[in-house]
Amino acid sequence: MSDAQSAPLVLAITGASGAVYAARLLQTLVSSGIPVHAVVSPSGAEVVRQELGLQIGGSDRDLSALLGYSWGDDKWAKPTPMAVEAGKKLVRVFHYHDFMVPIASGSFLTRGMVVCPCSGSTLSGIVHATSQNLVVRAADVHLKEHRKLILVNRETPLSVFQLENMHRAAKAGAVVLPAMPGWYHGVQSVVDLIDFVVARILDHLQIQHDLIRRWGTPC
Repeated sequence: MSDAQSAPLVLAITGASGAVYAARLLQTLVSSGIPVHAVVSPSGAEVVRQELGLQIGGSDRDLSALLGYSWGDDKWAKPTPMAVEAGKKLVRVFHYHDFMVPIASGSFLTRGMVVCPCSGSTLSGIVHATSQNLVVRAADVHLKEHRKLILVNRETPLSVFQLENMHRAAKAGAVVLPAMPGWYHGVQSVVDLIDFVVARILDHLQIQHDLIRRWGTPC
C-alpha cells in the first residue's frame, strides 16, 4: 500500500445546509477502513443539530453520533454499536482553531481533503487564503501541496461573488462538486439522492463503492 493510500483523509464539516451528506460520507469512509481527520466548524455543528437532531463538536469533539446516524430508510441500515465503536478508532477530530495539529502543515501526508458541506464563507476564506481557522488553513495546505481538495457547496441561487469564488477555487486546483444529485440511477428514495452525491465524492478520491448504479449498467 502506498503512503497516499494509507494516509488519512481530511473531512471538514462547515455551516451550509446538507449535513446528511457529511454523515453518509463519514460512515462510508469508515466502513471502507479509511482513517479520517475531521474538523467541525461551530456553524457546522449547529447545522448538524438543526437538520439531524444530533449534538457533535462538544468538548470531546466526538463524531460517533454521525457514525450511528440513520436516515430511517431500509436501504440505509443503522450501523451496529460494534461498527460505531470500531469506526471511532479511525476518526480523529481536531479543534476548529487548533493550528498545532498535523493537518495544518504541508509536511503531513494525506490522501486529500473534502469540505462537506462547504459554506459560502468557508469558500471565500479558502480562495483568499485567510487561514482564519483550521478548515481554511488545511484547505490552503492541500492547494499549495497540489493534493486533492473537494468542495461540496450547497447553496441556491448563487451570488456573483460565490460564482467568482468557485471559479477561483477551480483555477487553483480544487474540485468544485456542488451537492446536485442526479436522477438517472433509479431513484426511489431520498437516500438514493444522498448516495449520488457521496458516490461522486468517492469517485474523485478513487475509493471503491457500490452506492449507485452507474450510467450504462443494466437495471
